Amino acid sequence: MNYTENYRGIKVDVQAPQIDVPAGLQEQIRKSIDKLLRFTPVINAVDIYLNISGTGKTAERTLGMRVGIPGPDVFSEEKAKDRWNTMLRAVVDKNVRQLQKGK
Repeated sequence: MNYTENYRGIKVDVQAPQIDVPAGLQEQIRKSIDKLLRFTPVINAVDIYLNISGTGKTAERTLGMRVGIPGPDVFSEEKAKDRWNTMLRAVVDKNVRQLQKGK
């Protein structure tokens, strides 16, 4: 499931070719953008990539997030067997650290 939305003037593009993104995760993505806005005044776009590789118990989830800001973009990725919400929080925390270093 791929979808694009405009959230607070920010283009949000979610690419999840093998996954249906639940409404709860979509809301968590919006909350994550709100958190990122506390550390940078302008966000132009947010791209999120969700993927599952493998099957059964060996399946590994990958979540990547690119935050488009003026200047160089920040990107982080998490690979795990965790839940999407847990991985999203970890990725947002990594992006926050990158934004804080850039100040």
